[in-house]
Amino acid sequence: MAVTYADESTFNQLIAKGTVLVDFYADWCGPCKRIAPILDQLSEELTDVKIVKVNVDHNRPIAMNYNVMSIPTLILFKDGQIVAETLGFQPKEQLKAWINANK
Repeated sequence: MAVTYADESTFNQLIAKGTVLVDFYADWCGPCKRIAPILDQLSEELTDVKIVKVNVDHNRPIAMNYNVMSIPTLILFKDGQIVAETLGFQPKEQLKAWINANK
């Protein structure tokens, strides 16, 4: 499943059902650029988890609603409810283990 990009009109619908990992990022953010290919790989490997990216520069109200103060911020939702949150770059296996432990 490919990574999906969300904006204010699609965000709530995208997180409403199932397990969804939301990556709050910005194009200028170095760690965000480093984690992007890992999220692409995980979107193919974890078929039961949807990965959604939110550009904080273009979608400030969403970022503010979830108190995103630094990026990358990763929030794991289950049926629209937050189940876990983590900050910063993480290696693929560590991130995968975190997702699996919380989904």
